[in-house]
Amino acid sequence: MTDNVTQPPLVEDITTDHEPDIVAIKQVIADVETAFNTNDPDLMTAHFARNASVVNAVGMLMSGREALLDANRKGLAGFLRDEHVRYEVSDIVFIRPDVAIAHKNARATKPDGELIDVDPAMIALYVLVKEQNRWWIAARQNTLTQS
Repeated sequence: MTDNVTQPPLVEDITTDHEPDIVAIKQVIADVETAFNTNDPDLMTAHFARNASVVNAVGMLMSGREALLDANRKGLAGFLRDEHVRYEVSDIVFIRPDVAIAHKNARATKPDGELIDVDPAMIALYVLVKEQNRWWIAARQNTLTQS
């Protein structure tokens, strides 16, 4: 029997100039930050695909844009109402010209933007797809950190 070991592929699109895509994806995440800080559930949901799925910071899976909008309405009017955050995109990798993975670090802030958390309190993984000449969030996974 022959051991047929193959090298795993490097799954990354390096043939496309992604500078405009990087700007657009950072704006998507900036819009989510603005939505959180202004309690705007419509803006918070605006960039999600209709069949998007999200795992929130407590491990709850939500699927579909309507479920996300409902959860965002309830959260921003309820327990998240007086919370504020700062997001920082830590990396973006393009798996294909129209598929990207982005990570964001989240820190709690005071209403004036002053940081409460020195280290990120949460890291989020975004899977984004380019459809209709714009970037959409297909999935997001939030993970609380040890800070």
